Amino acid sequence: MNNIKGVILDYGGTLDTNGVHWFHIFRNVYAEHLPQVSEEKLREAYVYGERYLATHRVIEPADDFLAMLEKKVAIQLLALGIEDEVLKCKIAAECDTLVRINMETTREVLDALAGRYPMVLVSNFYGNIHAVLCSYGLDGYFKEIVESAVVGIRKPNPQIFALGVEALGMQPGEVVVVGDSYGKDMAPAHSIGCHTVWIKGQGWDATDEPADTLCAGHIITELTQVLEVLV
Repeated sequence: MNNIKGVILDYGGTLDTNGVHWFHIFRNVYAEHLPQVSEEKLREAYVYGERYLATHRVIEPADDFLAMLEKKVAIQLLALGIEDEVLKCKIAAECDTLVRINMETTREVLDALAGRYPMVLVSNFYGNIHAVLCSYGLDGYFKEIVESAVVGIRKPNPQIFALGVEALGMQPGEVVVVGDSYGKDMAPAHSIGCHTVWIKGQGWDATDEPADTLCAGHIITELTQVLEVLV
């Protein structure tokens, strides 16, 4: 990738959980507090929560990640027929702690990349990504942020990556996209001519495994390995 001049990074599942789908983060934490809840029921609650947040203005621009998690967990618990303020706060706090630990490594990777490339963040998010980045000390790394709730375009629409390329002021062939989702990151980025690095971690379920990996220029298993490809 000698012609790479800029980097586009995904946020959720990439910078915060190192390739692990957020459902699995919730599943592991819920198992400690609500072992009686089946994985199937939790999946249903997770999907319900994500769809609810996509159609209702619950997340505010000033919400940091912990505040957002508390709102997410509250909706999930209600979908499970549970209303427990203390439990909501415990589950959210444990998820936030896991992310904060992971962010130590993420900052090291971003420090190394920032010394060589301008970077743009492209994310399906709720309108509060700036507050989230600030809460984890990641706000100074990106030339621009392209957030779905702000621009009105969601992955896997390739146009959201085209906006990222435009923000870098480059051609697609000069940009590499790093993300954890083959369908939402690799395929659309590849379709507009970007290079791609896929963090192949723990996806939503077995159906996440693509029939082929032609859209992934490089396949890695954790974020730190992106440095072996780009630095």
